[in-house]
Amino acid sequence: MTPATLLATGFGADLAAEQKSAEVTDWAARVGWLVGLALFVALVYWLMREGWKWRGTLQGDLPELPTAPDDPGPAKLSMSGRYHGSTTAGQWLDRIVAHGLGTRSRVELTLTDAGLDVVRPGARDFFIPADALREAVLGKGIAGKVLTEGGLLVVTWAHGERLIDSGFRSDHAAEHNEWVDVINSMINKTETEGAR
Repeated sequence: MTPATLLATGFGADLAAEQKSAEVTDWAARVGWLVGLALFVALVYWLMREGWKWRGTLQGDLPELPTAPDDPGPAKLSMSGRYHGSTTAGQWLDRIVAHGLGTRSRVELTLTDAGLDVVRPGARDFFIPADALREAVLGKGIAGKVLTEGGLLVVTWAHGERLIDSGFRSDHAAEHNEWVDVINSMINKTETEGAR
């Protein structure tokens, strides 16, 4: 069959329809969707930021964090790792953000007879006096961060009217057990001396 015959019999109409050009991309619609998506992401980010600030305002009754003494004494233990945040004691999702306690960061911990010195590059440092220490345990989660069982050193301490849990992860997780033992023995020694 020749092309003219195909055209006359109707087969050519199907062939002509298949040879139609592809649809042209509607760039205005695509740009509109991208702008809409960018605005949505910006709105979500802004709402998260406002929520963070609101939480900090609610925690405004938290006193200023103590700073390390000029001469804290010789180091019993030191560790480098990550600070994963602080929460109300026993409530691992109730993050405390006041005074920069909610900011995750690298950390250098030093334990002395005076207390626990928490040095955070790029974030606010703080100090936990020895008499404020309440307990050290191995945990697996804090402030929305979940790790393997025993992958987190959780230190409970008193600050103002609150008990706070602070979570640390060493670069060498095997160190956690020693930290728990030494901190708890310091607490027991302080309680024994205070009872006399």
